[in-house]
Parts: sequence; C-alpha cells; structure tokens
Amino acid sequence: MEFSAEQIAGILNGEILGDAEVKVNDLAKIEEGKKGTLSFLSNPKYEEYIYTTGSSICIVNKTFEPSKALPEELTLIKVEDAYSCFAKLLELYGNLYKKEAAIEEFTHIDPEANMGDNVHIGSFTYIGKNASIGSDVIIYPNCYIGENVTISSGTKIFPGVTIYHDCKIGSNCIIHAGTVIGSDGFGFAPDEHGKFQKIPQIGNVILEDDVELGSNVSIDRATMGSTFIRKGVKIDNLCQIAHNVDVDENSAMAAQVGIAGSTKIGKHVLIGGQAGISGHIKIADHTKIVAQSGIPSNIKKAQTLMGSPGIPLDDFKRSYFGFRKLPGLLKKVQELEEKIEALTKV
Repeated sequence: MEFSAEQIAGILNGEILGDAEVKVNDLAKIEEGKKGTLSFLSNPKYEEYIYTTGSSICIVNKTFEPSKALPEELTLIKVEDAYSCFAKLLELYGNLYKKEAAIEEFTHIDPEANMGDNVHIGSFTYIGKNASIGSDVIIYPNCYIGENVTISSGTKIFPGVTIYHDCKIGSNCIIHAGTVIGSDGFGFAPDEHGKFQKIPQIGNVILEDDVELGSNVSIDRATMGSTFIRKGVKIDNLCQIAHNVDVDENSAMAAQVGIAGSTKIGKHVLIGGQAGISGHIKIADHTKIVAQSGIPSNIKKAQTLMGSPGIPLDDFKRSYFGFRKLPGLLKKVQELEEKIEALTKV
C-alpha cells in the first residue's frame, strides 16, 4: 500500500517540510533508504546519513535543524518524538498483515474446547479438551494447545509453539516460534542406590497480560503452584525459566538468560544476555544485571551488577583494571625474585 506524506503527517500529527504529495510504499533504515521508502532519525549519531539517504520521507524530531543541505527529493515530517512515532507506524504496518478470522484445514479442535469470536487457527494445530481460546486470538500453524489451557483475547501465537496442559496465557501476549510453555520442571531426587527418581511436576505456568516471549524460550511448569511471568514482561530468544520462578511486572531479559528454580525476580529488573541466576533467591526491583554475569545470592537493593559472582558495577571496573595489570605485576615479581636470588649468592 502507498501512503503520502500528508497522510502520514495526519496520523502522527506532524509538520511537513517538502512535498506533501510524495508517496512511500516501504520502510527502511535511514542509511539504506531508497526512493519510495520511509525512514526516521532520532539519534544524533546517525545524522550524517540524512544528508545522503535515498529515502523519500524521513521522520525527525521538531528540534532537528540540518547543518548542511538535504537531498532535494527528501521530505521531512517533524514530530515531537521521532522514535515513538516511527514505532507507531511499524505497528500500523504490521497490522496490514493481520490474519483474518478463519479455521484452516487439518486442525484438530476438541468438541469441548471453547472458541471466542474472530479467532484464527492455522493448519495442523491441535487444541485440546476444555481449552479456552479468547476473541481475536491468532494461532499460526503447527501449534499444540493442551487440555485446560486458557488463552485470553488478542494474543498472537506463532508457528511451532507448544503450551502444555493447564497453563494460562493472558491478553495481548505475543509468543514467538518454537517456544515451550509448561514442560516439566527439572525435578529429580536420588534414591538409596543413587538412581534419580522423577518428582512429578503438577503445577502450571501463568503468563499475565502484555507478555512477549521470543523464539525457543522454555518456561517450566511449577512442581506445585505456578511459575509466574507477570504483566508486561519481555523475554528474548533462547531463555530458560525454571519451575516456580516468579518474574514480576515489566522486567526484561536478553537472549540466553537462565533462571534457576524458585527464584523471584522483582519489578523493572533488566537482565543482559547469557546471565545466570541461581535458584531460591530474590532480586530487588529495578536491579540491572550486565550480560554474562552470575548471580548466586539475594540482591536486596537496586543496583547494577557485573561479573561472576556479580558485584556492583563500579567495583567490577576497579577490579578489572587491577586484573589487566596482573601480567606486568607478575613480570616484576619474577624480576625481583631473580635479583633476590642473585644477591643471596653473593
């Protein structure tokens, strides 16, 4: 679909500088722009590209003033916040591809499942007994929705997702391809012969509203009770959330984070990629954990942690500075030892 600068400015309540009739039919990064595409500039670090971009329209902040000549065919739309406005356009662009309500061929929907209005179910999807699918839910092909699962309105589930029995998914969640929700927690106990006996995992997983899970995330069901992913949590690809973990509201974690069983993550906690968090501990609200850090014990107040074990960021930087000097210090020690040895022979 094509949109004119005038139409886009109307959506964003923006001011046009240039040709109001120019049209675009695609989106592009400013450094990769070409004729017919729409870009944006919000970070001054990328300002150089606006003077060479081939984009037809660029969204900029109202405060932007060019320091040299812009391309002749470039039209600007000035807005209060270029980044958030471009995000709004991305959302509208994505909605152009929204699935229409339909039940595709080769699906299995149990007769006792409850289906809401305007639901889309893709081919080769299985929906079990007593499952409840809310209105405006989209489930792409090759998904498994187990018995007694609840999926609330407006949630989108991409291909290959597995949701085990009794789990509950809130409204307006997004679950990306390959994610598994509700597989057994890692519960085993050795018997008198040292052989591991499986501990039944009889709980479930509860995702509250507005949660987004990346691809190939694994969230284990609770041994008893529930594993909780609270409202607004965002989890990147390839994360492992163990049984009985509770991730509180509006926290976020990057790829390959692992959280061991029964740990409680506070509100607004940010966790960098490949960080590991031990079991049965609590992480305070607003804590920040730098990528590849290891957290072995409770964090009682908000701070930024780095390293393994994680220590306050400034302490880590000082420690690292000392660590980098170790080769030189070792060389000096060796030289001193040689001098002492030589002196003792005199």
